[in-house]
This record gives sequence, structure tokens and C-alpha cells, in this order.
Amino acid sequence: MKTLDLSAGRAAVNESAISALYVLKGGPYFGVEGIDPWDEDRDARKYQGPNPVIAHPPCERWGRYWGGGPMLQGKPGQKIKGNDGGCFAHALWAVRSFGGVLEHPEASHAWNWFGLRKPPRSGGWIMADYHGGWTCCVAQGRYGHRAQKLTWLYASGIKYPQLDWGLCPNKQKIEDGFHSKEERARLVRTGICKRLSKRQRAETPQAFKELLIALVKGARP
Repeated sequence: MKTLDLSAGRAAVNESAISALYVLKGGPYFGVEGIDPWDEDRDARKYQGPNPVIAHPPCERWGRYWGGGPMLQGKPGQKIKGNDGGCFAHALWAVRSFGGVLEHPEASHAWNWFGLRKPPRSGGWIMADYHGGWTCCVAQGRYGHRAQKLTWLYASGIKYPQLDWGLCPNKQKIEDGFHSKEERARLVRTGICKRLSKRQRAETPQAFKELLIALVKGARP
């Protein structure tokens, strides 16, 4: 992992400022007082501090279909697990170095890859590693997302309060495990599931964004 001399940076920390890394361009973190958003064009991998962070590193190469979908498993064209250009590694380093929160989908392979303990679905903070990090599982559906969207948080330097734990009754999962385009289309037509756009799946709901900001305010390395 990276190392960085924080002695000069600490003096420059703005206690009201938070850097939001790997966020959607024009998304909910833009235009918010005290938030410094880093989207793809700005390249959050260049972030070197000193403010605490909220990190949303890309998850495509860490999720259930990291290889590019079930039809590509074991075939030419399959992607490489964890090949995200170093985004997760940088986000983890930033949270450990400056304090803050990193979020990723539940069951992210990044937890195993980086030696982090997996949190229980039932909720509650548990120690994630021996670097001062803690982790938990929370449903974004409890904070306004249209789907269940179970999410793992990794945090360092915050107060670790009680959150709204547990699953969301009557909300669909982001990925229901359908193995063909035709099967998914059939279930959408019959009303069994509701199709969400890629942006709708990825976007952070307002209440969840406010939760993450509240967690990170006052965070310390």
C-alpha cells in the first residue's frame, strides 16, 4: 500500500471539508457545501489528502459477475477479477490514511482480496482488520434506494454509531441471479421484478448520502 508523510497535510485539514471519491459526474455529491467531488474525469486515484473521504470505488470487477456476466465465464472475453485500475486499493489507502468511509456491494470479492473480515447481514460494526478499520452491512433500501441494495461499509477514524440495520421487506435485490436476457425480460413483463437503469442502480440516494456525510464529519486519520 502507499505511504505518505501526513505531517504537513494535517495542518491544512479543513474540518468542514470531505472529499467524495469515485462518484458519478453530476451526481448527488455535486453542489453540496463542504464536499469536494472527484468523478471519473478528475481521476480520484490522484487524491493525496488531506481531508477525510467518502469513497465509492467501481465494483464491476469485484461483484458476482466480475468476469463480464455468466455467459462469458471460462470463455474468451472474460474479464479479470479485481482489475479496476487500482481504484479499490487507493480508496482503502485513503480511508486508512485520512479517515472516512468506503462503500461496496455486499459480497464484494475485494473484502477477501484485501484480507478484510465480512460483516453479518443482520448489521452491527465488527473489526475489519488490524489497521484500525471497522465494517458493517447496511441496506440502502432503508435509506431511500428503490431496491434492497445491500452494501458493505469499511470505515476508519469515525464514531461507529448504530445504523438502520436489517433487510428491507418488499424490495427487490439489485441482482436476482437471472442467467439470460430472455429470462430477465420475461420477469419484467410479468411484473415480478422491476428493471432499474445502470445509473439508478449505482446512484446513492439522498438519505444514504447524508448518512455517509454525517459519519465522516470530524473523522481523523
